[in-house]
Amino acid sequence: MQQENLRLEDLLGKTKTENVDSGEINSVAIIGAGIMGQGIAHTIASAGLEVMIIEKDLEHLEKARHDLTESIDREIKRWAVTRSEKKSILSRIAWEVSLDKISDFDLIIEAVDEDFNLKQLIFSDLDEHAKKETIFASNTSTLSLTKLAETTKRPDKIIGMHFLFPVPKIPLVELIKCLHTSNETVASVKAFAAKIGKTPVEVYEYPGFVTTRAIVPLLNEAMHILLEGVADAKDIDTAMKLGYNFQYGPLEMADMMGLDEVLAWMETLWKTLGEPRYRACPILRKLVRERKLGKKTGEGFYKYDENGQIIY
Repeated sequence: MQQENLRLEDLLGKTKTENVDSGEINSVAIIGAGIMGQGIAHTIASAGLEVMIIEKDLEHLEKARHDLTESIDREIKRWAVTRSEKKSILSRIAWEVSLDKISDFDLIIEAVDEDFNLKQLIFSDLDEHAKKETIFASNTSTLSLTKLAETTKRPDKIIGMHFLFPVPKIPLVELIKCLHTSNETVASVKAFAAKIGKTPVEVYEYPGFVTTRAIVPLLNEAMHILLEGVADAKDIDTAMKLGYNFQYGPLEMADMMGLDEVLAWMETLWKTLGEPRYRACPILRKLVRERKLGKKTGEGFYKYDENGQIIY
């Protein structure tokens, strides 16, 4: 890949993006109401901004609305939020199944499955509906923003915003500037990230960026340890949590991320970089074939109850 050999100044610009004046982002739409889309919307609404979620049909939209409501209810039970805060958060989220109302948003965040062709179609469609000043961001964790940008008429306004799960609790977002992204776009999105309580980190456009590239080999190795019978899932996770002060063990983390998503990341990195550490463990492929995708389906490396708690 030609862009992999570019120097930092070629990608990030020779001037500091912090010094560039930028347009303020006040209105946000999210394409995709899956776990990540819900989390991003929750985060934005919690910061006091209006946000719209767009899904492909009413069935998926209503499921997402139900799931987000239940997620906030669980936070209420933990005394993390109040009922009035829940009401306020949900009142700031609009739910739609078409792009008819997309024209006036300052920022549109795409948060669909890690499928390049799907993202490409979405970006092309958005390009026809959104105002010319609108910034498009993708939550991709492995795919090329430069290639996505080239499907639009606004490549200077394309950027990656890679949020980590669970979005409301992780104070980080990776900002990925592709070959065409302007410094003004980066500055606007950095200011927006700070506004919603995230620390923005600028990274090279490179497969896996920082967080995905670093975490995937750990998850994969933990799966191989399980496959080889060295220890069971609970003990592997306990060892990593207590030994390295992780909040979650690697296998529980994979379940939370969604095993189909984790497999998609590994396959992209393996195909792109060709390094054995990204070649997916057979046990992961087996679980995905069986549609045991982790927490979202109630079973992965662990089984989960209706509240999303592990059943030991």
